[in-house]
Amino acid sequence: VQLQASGGGLVQAGGSLRLSCVASRRTFRSYIMGWFRQVPGKEREFVATINEIGTSTNYADSVKGRFTISRDNVKNTVYLQMNSLRPEDTAVYCCAAASYGLGYKVSEYDYWGQGTLVTVSS
Repeated sequence: VQLQASGGGLVQAGGSLRLSCVASRRTFRSYIMGWFRQVPGKEREFVATINEIGTSTNYADSVKGRFTISRDNVKNTVYLQMNSLRPEDTAVYCCAAASYGLGYKVSEYDYWGQGTLVTVSS
């Protein structure tokens, strides 16, 4: 599965961005999807995950109530709506696909997109 993320950019604190990740396969609907983020010098951090049919989501405590993950299995796309952005949300955001698991760990994911940079200015 090839994943292409987009939607990153520069935004002021308090603003919003919507990230998209398009998958190359029709089997997209069989994968758990997740968003992770990484800043230089730090490990990749879990942000959000959604199950195969979009009925269950989970979030890192740091983004809960501000970010929303969703998916469209017709368009083979997973989204991350980010509201009330903070400077500490600045990172490269990557989408990933997993065949099984809870979706919290980097090791559970089989496929990764290239990432999109989100920069939040104070």
